Amino acid sequence: MKLGLQLRLKQTLAPQLIQSLKMLQMPILKLEQTLRHELSVNPMLEETEPELSQDQVETPDEINLKEGEDKIDPQLDKIDWESWSVNEFDEYKVKNLVSAEEEPYERVPITEKTLYDHLTEQLSYLKLDEEEQLIGEYILGNISPKGYLVVSPEEMSEELEIPVEKIDRILKMIQRFDPTGVGSRNLRESLLIQLEDKGYKDSIAYRVVDQHVNELDKKSILQISRSMGLPFEKVQQAMDLIKTLSPFPAHGGFESSAIPIIPDLIVDKIGDEYVVYHNDRHTPHLRISPGYRQLLKAGNKTSKDTKKYVREKLEQARWLLNSINQRRSTMIRVMEAIVEEQSDFFEKGPAFLKPLIMEDIARKVEMNVATISRVSNGKYVQTPQGVYEIKYFFNSGIANEDGNEMSKRHVKNKIEEIIRAEDPEKPLSDQEIFQKLQEEGIKLARRTVTKYREESKILPARFRKRKA
Repeated sequence: MKLGLQLRLKQTLAPQLIQSLKMLQMPILKLEQTLRHELSVNPMLEETEPELSQDQVETPDEINLKEGEDKIDPQLDKIDWESWSVNEFDEYKVKNLVSAEEEPYERVPITEKTLYDHLTEQLSYLKLDEEEQLIGEYILGNISPKGYLVVSPEEMSEELEIPVEKIDRILKMIQRFDPTGVGSRNLRESLLIQLEDKGYKDSIAYRVVDQHVNELDKKSILQISRSMGLPFEKVQQAMDLIKTLSPFPAHGGFESSAIPIIPDLIVDKIGDEYVVYHNDRHTPHLRISPGYRQLLKAGNKTSKDTKKYVREKLEQARWLLNSINQRRSTMIRVMEAIVEEQSDFFEKGPAFLKPLIMEDIARKVEMNVATISRVSNGKYVQTPQGVYEIKYFFNSGIANEDGNEMSKRHVKNKIEEIIRAEDPEKPLSDQEIFQKLQEEGIKLARRTVTKYREESKILPARFRKRKA
């Protein structure tokens, strides 16, 4: 059954699915904020200490929560409510590797208001139905800090079971948010949206970007002018206008003061094995409040409206706890598979990162590729080698002159290294970078150099030129 139909019929699965998707794509600080909010609005939830012995834990039985039901389910008396804790019936134990006074995490530039917060606020201004709101929130959760969309509409359509046309329509709305072009899939789309927003849709600059975006880094104004049948001066003016645009939709708007990156996961070596833990130090430990069972057991002494309210809040609390556990177990399963595949990295360091794609891990853990993407984006893991975004471990392979494969990440790092060492007054063209890579025995096409540079969000040579 399609999700759109589920939403319209308001079946039980829909809110659970929506909540699980939201929870999975949240970074840990956003998750903490969400749990604090739920704790404040749902009286069925309470915060508890995490250090409960495992012999106190019982698996909660199912409760009949049909709306309007007056009879009290006999299973209520059998439930150990105080043990129904999100942190206790999960199969993974939490391990605190550092004391509260220590700060082992890296610090990154960020402002008090994140890009996600800024976009969410604008989304709330739109008059959307329930399905459209879900699509919008899902899109926002898959936009990188630089403003680019990291999951295609087709992948979203497959995951949400919603027609891609509906996703494209909401995406176009979001791309008109501030900053203009946010949610673009590539540089071309971002620049075109920015030009259209400035009133230049019918301009030469718009045509140059549309037809020659991959040539903007070359000294090819004459070639472009000949190809388009336009005067050299007109194309030069168009290039000057293009230079005023931002190559990153959200560049510079949400990066100032520094706060720690908080890893969602921790990989620790115990003996000869690597063990993956979920970092629960920064999220509240929740459980169902045991006091509310008395209201449901009071029979006729409790009004129908009160019992209905309690049942609804109890059901919402159960969904929340299940979503948190689903998020945790999914992330751990994915990271355990990554550790197994990238064992050389964890033993020897980043230089030994091997080619790995999300499809490989998806098959290994029997999950959708979109789920692997959601786990990887914006989530960090603390390892013996340092703190890394989980998506760092995914990269395709490139053959060197010896016929051996090296990771795509290694090649990208080499390109970044070459660009850092260039003369700022005479930045290297992609052709020159290509030649340097060839000299080091790295075989790839010149257009691949351009692709990797763009994926690393590095400007073309023309835009990198500056006085030393």
